[in-house]
Amino acid sequence: MSASETRRPETRGAIELTAAMLLSGTIGVFVVESGASPFNVVFYRCVFGTLFLSLYCVARGFFKNHGFTPKKLALAALGGVFIVFNWAFLFESYGKTSISVATVVYHTQPFFVVLLGAALFKDRITAHKAGWLIVAFLGLILVSGISSSDLSGDSTYLVGVGYALLAALFYGLSTIITKRVTGVKPHLVALVQVTLGIPLLLPFTHLGQSAHFGSGWAWLVGLGFIHTGVMYVLMYSSYQKLPTSKIAVLAFVYPAAAMVCDWAVYGHHVTWVQALGIPLIVAASLGINLGWRPRLRPATTQTDSTQTASLQPAATSGKRTTV
Repeated sequence: MSASETRRPETRGAIELTAAMLLSGTIGVFVVESGASPFNVVFYRCVFGTLFLSLYCVARGFFKNHGFTPKKLALAALGGVFIVFNWAFLFESYGKTSISVATVVYHTQPFFVVLLGAALFKDRITAHKAGWLIVAFLGLILVSGISSSDLSGDSTYLVGVGYALLAALFYGLSTIITKRVTGVKPHLVALVQVTLGIPLLLPFTHLGQSAHFGSGWAWLVGLGFIHTGVMYVLMYSSYQKLPTSKIAVLAFVYPAAAMVCDWAVYGHHVTWVQALGIPLIVAASLGINLGWRPRLRPATTQTDSTQTASLQPAATSGKRTTV
């Protein structure tokens, strides 16, 4: 097999993941334009997402030899509890901060995965991971843009940032639970989770408001079919073709696209101070996902190329999903 034939699947995977992340960046616009409350949005996202994924899994024959055991099904369902409430809190944060700020704050997810792993499974937090957590925290302080007036006066903005962090926490919980569901197609795991979301969110959903959605229905259908159907299919397909390093890098197309959409549609933009925090969070997230660590070699008789400090990628904790 030639080198070009070897690279072809990886190139296709990069295109698929980029497309999925670009679609992710438009989620905030679909949520806001629907005009529905966050819990109503998530409820109907689950309804239409269940319809799409059910048809897709039937067409692909995924229900044959599905690989579920009672334990795996229970873990998938538990992960679904956290993933649907993660959506609800993220969507709630859009209206209290902005799509841009909420999305960037939400991308502290990898650090919650590390902290939860340490708290629940006694995973060791190494020195380099602790360093990246500090970098991420500094970036979070800058990106959040919280001022003294937010602390002493109207706390809406502060609450919005808190919702985005809570969404990231719930995403982290879903990640560490769902990654233990092995030997099952991810499409089936996602189907279980969105199907569970329908009865789970029903008590929080105001169905009486549905009659007044009007054109908002088109946005809600889009969230289910496009962002919970097409986007997931593209994302899972790309994961089979790409190394973890490329997945980690391309994942940041999502917040970049969200910021562009927020600026183009609503005129929102981050301040210069907030902009300073974005590369810190990006670098820290990549450092955690790729295991970057500074490795200083002793200056002996080695060549110059081995005397310099370098960032060495190590094993990662797995592939990431999105909202």
